[in-house]
Amino acid sequence: MEEQGVNRTISLKKNGSRKIIFGKLEMGRVLGQGNFAKVYYGKNISTQESVAIKVINKDQVKKEGLMEQIKREIAIMRLVRHPNVVELKEVMATKKRIFFIMEYVKGGELFAKVVKGRLKEDSARKYFHQLVSSVDFCHSRG
Repeated sequence: MEEQGVNRTISLKKNGSRKIIFGKLEMGRVLGQGNFAKVYYGKNISTQESVAIKVINKDQVKKEGLMEQIKREIAIMRLVRHPNVVELKEVMATKKRIFFIMEYVKGGELFAKVVKGRLKEDSARKYFHQLVSSVDFCHSRG
């Protein structure tokens, strides 16, 4: 499948068993899914760096009137640089999709760990400290 991007055609096609996007990222398995987006494991072809690729369906976001929220998320993520906040590396778009290229963090979502039941005190303390530190950092920057 091909989609027209802002000054160029962006190929979203399988190359053998590999799905290459924008000619520079290999998109792999699904890491998570929400109402408007899926997050995939990805790899930068030239650097071999692991990334997370959040793919947002523009039509769904527009239908729900959430485009301003997406723009706000992008603006905030570009401003925030903290060890406990996932880094936004790049944003790319086609007519139908928005792609957030983000830092890949091993270990999955914190929510998935919490939903399994009570955490051990040392783990809970570590996660809580990270959360408070990152929230404090974000609030200190408005």
